[in-house]
Amino acid sequence: MNFGLTDEQKDIQNLANQILGDQVTPDELHKYDMWAQERFNGALWAQLADAGLLGIAVPAEQGGMGFGFAELALFIEECGRVLAPVPAVPSLVAALAVHKFGNAELQAMLGGVASGEVVLTAAFHEEHTYNAYEAQIAVSGGKLNGVKMCVPYANIATRMLVVAKDGADVALFIVDPKDASVTLTALKATTYEPQFNVAFNNTPVQKLGGRDAVQYLVEHYTTALCAYQAGALEKMVQMTAKYSSEREQFNVKIATFQAVGHRVANCYMDAKCLKLVTQQAVDRLARGDDAAAEVHAAKMWLGDASHRVSYATQHLHGGMGVDRDYPLWRFALWAKQNELALGSSTQHQIALGELIAAGNYDIDW
Repeated sequence: MNFGLTDEQKDIQNLANQILGDQVTPDELHKYDMWAQERFNGALWAQLADAGLLGIAVPAEQGGMGFGFAELALFIEECGRVLAPVPAVPSLVAALAVHKFGNAELQAMLGGVASGEVVLTAAFHEEHTYNAYEAQIAVSGGKLNGVKMCVPYANIATRMLVVAKDGADVALFIVDPKDASVTLTALKATTYEPQFNVAFNNTPVQKLGGRDAVQYLVEHYTTALCAYQAGALEKMVQMTAKYSSEREQFNVKIATFQAVGHRVANCYMDAKCLKLVTQQAVDRLARGDDAAAEVHAAKMWLGDASHRVSYATQHLHGGMGVDRDYPLWRFALWAKQNELALGSSTQHQIALGELIAAGNYDIDW
């Protein structure tokens, strides 16, 4: 069995790496620090669209490349490697759900996603719960009421996918966030990502699908966060290896100290393990297989590995690790945000344990 990338996947990865590597520099990211301006690079978003990267998973008949989640995850990983100031995860993963569950009218929006003119986002979080399946805001009579928290890029979104109660179960709905019945309250996230609390007051909605649509969006979104973080962790390890090979103490490169070498090696293994379990979840989702256990396992690794790598790389950098003139601190903040988004490691460990206890997963690895 060949576990390598196809030629097309390598081309996507290299193209994304080239554009993002050229455009997203520490100086570029510094513009958004301390909320100096909104963390959205419209010119970069347009360039990614022109290169076809925003349409990776959009069908060819709607102006996209016609690939799937496996290729999209590669692009998202490259976004994480540079912390790109664009809504790649919320917009492009939401587009997957629209493609799978939307009617012809909704699917017509996907051409706008590929061109960058349409931005989508997704609303999962509510107060006191991370679990989208425990949503308390509800739809009744075609109207939505309640509040969703920490919704990324809600201010520029053309449409918003919202998980809400629909009778006794949850369902996935699509909303116009610019409707007069929707109120956005800006938040100040530590990563400087534009996030909003979104209040719905008898907001008209269109149902995209039931619990199966919610599961589809949650699993793909969670796995996309893992791919993003896999790219970020690899970059943190590379930065630390470079720094420790140049920094001297007692006229000796600190990379030659055994304790330093061991810690960098541990970080390297954590980053590679996160990438491996993420690839496993991506592969099963891309093939349409049941991936609940693999997604939980990947999110567990995201939380645990991010915590360990963030701590170790900052420690090995010394004061430079928290100096805002050096880029590592941004990666540490994103590590913490992604660690807790859509559930912590402990919460996913419990969920995986429940799957195993119920006999719904055969431990095979």
